[in-house]
Amino acid sequence: MGCLALNASYEPLTIIPVRRAVRLIIDRKADALEVDSARPMRSERFRMDTPVVIRLARFIQIPRRFRRQVTNTFLFARDAYRCQYCGRHRRDLGYRESLTRDHVKPLSRGGDNGWRNVVTACSKCNLKKADRLPGECGFALRVAPREPNHVELIWAVRRVTPVQAKYIGMFYGEDVLKALTP
Repeated sequence: MGCLALNASYEPLTIIPVRRAVRLIIDRKADALEVDSARPMRSERFRMDTPVVIRLARFIQIPRRFRRQVTNTFLFARDAYRCQYCGRHRRDLGYRESLTRDHVKPLSRGGDNGWRNVVTACSKCNLKKADRLPGECGFALRVAPREPNHVELIWAVRRVTPVQAKYIGMFYGEDVLKALTP
């Protein structure tokens, strides 16, 4: 389990390793907001409760205008690890089946690798669709592909505890938090 790092403004930044969080606290670059006293960190002369949420002492400027490339990790998370044609979840896939990236409009027909043209598909559906449009093979998309906002991209692939989720919800709002939790 990692530690949620908040900016000085309480904006959730990322999940960092607990050892890094402890180092930031010891160096007085961060303060612990939430700790887990059931799992203390110990050294020969030092004992400290494990930090779960820290807040940086100084504000860090984060650039907002960046476009994330479509990676399978983010794509599968955006689509909730579910085939957008048959609806099967990755845990329902059989032996030798996997999740794949499918281009709604195939590259050979002028499609691109953008967020609005790629979806998660199981290997069976992807093979059946092949180089055709969904309607040509009797498929319909369950959800229209869209570009996720930066909050979804950052947090979709990370596991957060309920305590950490509270801080994400406080900064971004409960509706964003609901979109991130399955």
